[in-house]
Amino acid sequence: MAMGTLITAAVVLAGLNTLLLLPLVGVWVRNYNTFRTGLVGGLVLFAVAMLAENAMAIYFFFSMASFYSGDPGVQQVVLLLRGLQFVAIAALSYTTLR
Repeated sequence: MAMGTLITAAVVLAGLNTLLLLPLVGVWVRNYNTFRTGLVGGLVLFAVAMLAENAMAIYFFFSMASFYSGDPGVQQVVLLLRGLQFVAIAALSYTTLR
């Protein structure tokens, strides 16, 4: 079964989230190795957890496409959540990498 437009957009956002998180992990790991503070360690754990969540989301979008494709309401909510996550990660990326 083919994925709908909303779910396809959600998959794209999950992929973009993953791409934005990769450099953040690198910066935060380097900073943790330098400063060894709990805050930076927490940022590393946050980024790794978000990477795992987005990777699993992409996997489930493709392996369970029929689950998401049945209800347009579910598709809208999934897309909204991915969009909010993208905005949050983009803001973290901007402030970290500038």
